[in-house]
Amino acid sequence: MSNLFSSLGWLPMALIILVAVAIVLAVFFSASGIIRYIPNDRIGVVEKLWSSSGSVKAGLLALHGEAGLQPDLRRGGFHFFAPFQFRVHIHPMVSVTQGKIGYVFARDGIDLPAGQTLADNAKVEDFRDVRSFLEGGGQKGPQRKILREGTHIINPALFVVMTEEATYSLSLDAKEKAYYEQMRGVLDERSGFTPVVLKEVAGTHDSDQLAIVTVQDGPGLPKDELLAPDVGDSHNSFQEPEKFLAASGLRGRQERVLVEGTYYINRLFATVELIKKTIIPVGYVGVVVSYTGRKGSDLSGKEYSHGELVESGCRGVWRDPLMPGKYAFNTYAGKIELVPTTNFVLMWKSGESGSSFDNNLREITLITKDAFEPQLPLSVVVHIDYRKAPMVVQRFGNVAQLVEQTLDPMVSSYFKNVSQTKTFIELIQSRSELQTNASADMKERFQAYSLEFQEVLIGTPKPQPGDTKIENIMAQLRDRQIAREQVETFAQKQIAADKERELNEAEQRAAKQKELTGSLVDISIKENQGSANVKAAEKKRQEIEALAHAEKFKQEMEGSGRASAIKSVGEAEASAIKAKSEALQGEGADKQLMQTVMLRLAEAFETSKVPLVPQIQMGGGGDTNAFNTLLSLMGSLKAGELAQTLKHDETPRA
Repeated sequence: MSNLFSSLGWLPMALIILVAVAIVLAVFFSASGIIRYIPNDRIGVVEKLWSSSGSVKAGLLALHGEAGLQPDLRRGGFHFFAPFQFRVHIHPMVSVTQGKIGYVFARDGIDLPAGQTLADNAKVEDFRDVRSFLEGGGQKGPQRKILREGTHIINPALFVVMTEEATYSLSLDAKEKAYYEQMRGVLDERSGFTPVVLKEVAGTHDSDQLAIVTVQDGPGLPKDELLAPDVGDSHNSFQEPEKFLAASGLRGRQERVLVEGTYYINRLFATVELIKKTIIPVGYVGVVVSYTGRKGSDLSGKEYSHGELVESGCRGVWRDPLMPGKYAFNTYAGKIELVPTTNFVLMWKSGESGSSFDNNLREITLITKDAFEPQLPLSVVVHIDYRKAPMVVQRFGNVAQLVEQTLDPMVSSYFKNVSQTKTFIELIQSRSELQTNASADMKERFQAYSLEFQEVLIGTPKPQPGDTKIENIMAQLRDRQIAREQVETFAQKQIAADKERELNEAEQRAAKQKELTGSLVDISIKENQGSANVKAAEKKRQEIEALAHAEKFKQEMEGSGRASAIKSVGEAEASAIKAKSEALQGEGADKQLMQTVMLRLAEAFETSKVPLVPQIQMGGGGDTNAFNTLLSLMGSLKAGELAQTLKHDETPRA
């Protein structure tokens, strides 16, 4: 066993030697640069340390095999080089994030000519081929072409690529670092690493916006031009600078604007300013005053002598106004004056406004015929024909200047002239008449200014601050009116009281209507019964009257017969009595007379059907009655006189 180990003792020594040799070779290969490994996500920039062709005579890169930085890159894997001749600089690939922009700066190439801001990429636009770029006339400095999203294999020895996240370059000195940091600041200020996104989102700050583009490269604007004219659509909305310049695009603020969309614009070539779209609301038209455009012909007509009206697209006031809507109008190219087409109110009253055009109007100070100085508030309703709106703008500039410089002096002067012909009381009492006359007088005056006068509304004159005389007069007028109103009130109260009484009577009558109806029916019934009773009584009367006539006739007939009989009997009895009297004269004349009287009385009572003893007693106390009295009376008469009386009584009955 020991022999075996002794025979193998050389192996550890051999391994040590092999390792040492390997280390020496590795150091040698590393130092000499014979073999170099490049990761697949990296690139290798080859630097030639020496060459038989010598060093680079001009430029930054060695295009013809000279010593220096080589134009060709090495990709991932193992690469073999001649020992001690090459050095490989491993760098990351250029990566531009999705939706972002990358900027390319060439460190070598042709110098930019005077007046040119960015390098021309019309002929050389492939940054991957360094040799073609430099030999094809590529210019140094910031390039017009930008990099879009993705990974780009670009030689960092020639190109400095700036993205939002990083700056890709090779061995920058302190001065270059300062320059590129400054450029990054410019791009950050212009939001240069993000595209221009315009979208309409309701309720957000970015809604209803448009972009004004200012080109920083190309030929300058000619004299007296404010904006660069539109050169068409070939440049894809300023996203292709070379095509824009090829179409004769000019440096400066552009007349053409950008609307909704996404635009990948090189912010070193063109800056973008976001402004609001112009909205012309309903009830208005927009009169365009253009600052740019070609010279146009006057379309206002011979009768209009206040300036020129030109067709759309020309410099000046456009004849045709813009109708209500939303417009992507470049506010640097002109302005839009809003002119109301509906009736608007101008109020001459402090602290109140009927529109946006009367903020500086105040009450009109008048001087009346009786030297009062009231202030008159009023309102005027005005209308502007939309077809005449450009004339109003051409003549006055805008509606506000029309109101302040023309309408205010005209209206004030009119009412001051009228007030001097009236006293203060007349001014108050004739307000309606004054309003009617003012409407008729001012209509023609407004037409001279291309306006349509609709109506004037006059308020109540009021005193100036500190003036108490007008207030005293107003107080007196109020007292008079209060007195008149009180008289009228009393009269109305009296009428109301009468009406209330009538109402109460009606209510009471209505409440007692049932009873009233019943009583009326009862009255009617009683009237009918009374009428029936009257008719019955009338019939009864007629019946009684007939019976009475019959009875009378009967009695007359009976009386007449009885009288005749009594007469005959009387005459016979008279003769008998006379005979008896003569016969009895001697012995009992009084007694005979009494018998005769009693006989006649009995006949009389029988004929008249009078009761012999009366039902009603007459006289005072005792049993005295008429019959006894009569007997007494008859007893006291002389027999001769009674006989004579009876004789006379019997004669008529016969």
